[in-house]
Amino acid sequence: MKDNKTGKKAILVIGAGDATGGAIAKRFAREGYIACVTRRQAEKLAPLVDEIKAEGGEAHGFGSDARKEEEMVALVAQIERDIAPIEVAVFNIGANVRFSITETTARVYFKVWEMACFGGFLMGRETAKVMLPRGRGTIIFTGATASLRGRDGYAAFSTAKQGLRALAQSMGRELWPKGIHVAHPVIDGAIDTEFIRTTFPERYALKEQGGILSPEAIADAYWQIHMQPRNAWTHETELRPWMEAW
Repeated sequence: MKDNKTGKKAILVIGAGDATGGAIAKRFAREGYIACVTRRQAEKLAPLVDEIKAEGGEAHGFGSDARKEEEMVALVAQIERDIAPIEVAVFNIGANVRFSITETTARVYFKVWEMACFGGFLMGRETAKVMLPRGRGTIIFTGATASLRGRDGYAAFSTAKQGLRALAQSMGRELWPKGIHVAHPVIDGAIDTEFIRTTFPERYALKEQGGILSPEAIADAYWQIHMQPRNAWTHETELRPWMEAW
């Protein structure tokens, strides 16, 4: 592991897209954390890394596939060795697709599970290994409406997200007594993204009324989770706009 005499700490964000994942990385970077962000295509991370650096932070982008065990093992080892100890790890891969059950192929079902659940297991296992000897750290798995209930057309996605929730629960029960805070925020509602703007314009029009989730507000919630004292840790919390039905 890298000599940490400087006291620097890293946050690893798996699935640092242009919305929630990027906002989380920027939020922690403003607090002095080194943002280590991943996507399958590293070049897509350049704008995020440049923005963090322009604001005075430190960031590193990695092209990696969260479904590949050898890549996750190597990623965590590289950050620990060359950058800083991983103090926070966030799994933020979506994989939200809709197919009727008769149109859901085995390939689609398995791929969604790999992306949204198995990748979370690999990240959780590898970051727990490096956090446990230090007796501290935060591991956060981003949940969704599908984490709580299955809906028409979302058999693959709901299965994967509910599996991720169960993973977070099991890890929390095992790791909380050892100083590792495991949390599962449920993001229930549309998020302010380009996808929502172009695909659901009627929903996006509610933005000015506070009707869709702000990535920056989500990032603030993640920071608050990380900063909680151990005598009042949150495991699961739900974030939704005030007008969202639930």
